[in-house]
Amino acid sequence: MTELFTLTRSEMAQLLLSIEGHHKITPLELLQKAWTEHHRSDVDQGNTYAAFLSTSLPPILEKLIKGNRTAGFSLQEIASLAQMIEYSNTSLTSMQNWVKRDFKEYFVSPKIGKKYSIHQAALLFIIDDLKALLDFDSIRNLFKGIFIDPVRDDDDLLNPLILYNTYADLFEQLDCEKERLIHTDRETESQVLSAVDKMVQSFSYLTERQHLIVRNIIFIAILSVQTTYLHSLSKRYLNATLFL
Repeated sequence: MTELFTLTRSEMAQLLLSIEGHHKITPLELLQKAWTEHHRSDVDQGNTYAAFLSTSLPPILEKLIKGNRTAGFSLQEIASLAQMIEYSNTSLTSMQNWVKRDFKEYFVSPKIGKKYSIHQAALLFIIDDLKALLDFDSIRNLFKGIFIDPVRDDDDLLNPLILYNTYADLFEQLDCEKERLIHTDRETESQVLSAVDKMVQSFSYLTERQHLIVRNIIFIAILSVQTTYLHSLSKRYLNATLFL
């Protein structure tokens, strides 16, 4: 029986940063670390080799493990990476629709030859997360606030990869502190907003208005990831019930 190599959003963001050359460790080292974290019991019991043999690797990961660097991805490769992200259930067909129709202004053409850039890949992952809470018109309106002109990169308040890494990393921190963040009280909302505010303060070049735009998008993204987790959990219990 095989299992898919799974990454948290933070690990995926770190992988993209490493591929781009903006990380202190290589993609292979990062993947080794992530796999070990997800298979701690196998490692402790000395079953690392057997456990890894049962792990299914998409072709793009095989390329990275062999040490092959890439400046961009095909849409198929991006979809394969997305399917590795925990609680994500997007498909190649969905991404094709986003690229060709729903968000085509951000994907007028691949930016790396015939391939999409690492930032465009991150943008697709962001869309996949935000759609858990928002319709596409709302997502496009949010993007106008942070990415300004779709055909330019130099006017972004945060580029897509930094945005993805920021909310993914912050969600993971809050996730550990709040036990899956399943809270609805005002105090928790205030604590999460405070944590986001503190994170956004590191982008000191933002004006007060831009700070609020970035803060609110990150806050929404964190809630979207939480919603994705709850949806996945509900679906698992539904399937288990129907199987009885």
